[in-house]
Amino acid sequence: MKNQIKTIAFDADDTLWQNEEYFREAELKFSELVAAKNPDQVIQSLFEIEMKNLPMYGYGIKGFMLCMMETLHQLYPENLSSKLIEGAFKIGHELLQKPVILLDGIEETLSHLFGKYRLVMATKGDLLDQERKLEKSGLAKYFHHIEIMSDKKPANYQKLIKHLDCKPENFLMVGNSLKSDILPVLAINGFAVEVPYHTTWQHEIHDEPIEHPNFYSVNSMDQIIHLL
Repeated sequence: MKNQIKTIAFDADDTLWQNEEYFREAELKFSELVAAKNPDQVIQSLFEIEMKNLPMYGYGIKGFMLCMMETLHQLYPENLSSKLIEGAFKIGHELLQKPVILLDGIEETLSHLFGKYRLVMATKGDLLDQERKLEKSGLAKYFHHIEIMSDKKPANYQKLIKHLDCKPENFLMVGNSLKSDILPVLAINGFAVEVPYHTTWQHEIHDEPIEHPNFYSVNSMDQIIHLL
């Protein structure tokens, strides 16, 4: 890998900055808002509605807000109160204003790689929200290209590397999600480095071991420097 990589793409949420804790906190607040129902049932209902709507809404906070509304309607089909609706909107608005907290070693790693490789940010999520987080992060100066992806399937990565005029064997993806950041890139014969994060969304969990010559896993972001 050391002599092949020319372009390095980084996932954003839970790779560059903290994100998943905010959603877990929002789910907990939502379950507390619906105090008359079993909390686990509320969170599971919300997740099932998110999965149903994912092809329409995509990833991000705005889709999450719409799914909270639909969950409330499902749980209270006859007597949904304005207080519950206002409470769900408040949870969503709070999510949109969360601080951007960089993860350990991020800026040092990007600074070291900058100028040696073409650096790209490739992430899923809501366009406006991801642009907000990138601006607040102070990391935009390191990236040659920013790609807000509707999904992270092999076809999405093929489209990205074609746009970058890059070959798969010269492309490295760095991220925390095996399902979104690692497996699709390996499927097109690119290189992928997993940087695990302590909290993973249920939809992103992949439990099976990965055996592929282009796959690497590190414990911290700065270890990527030594791989390269």
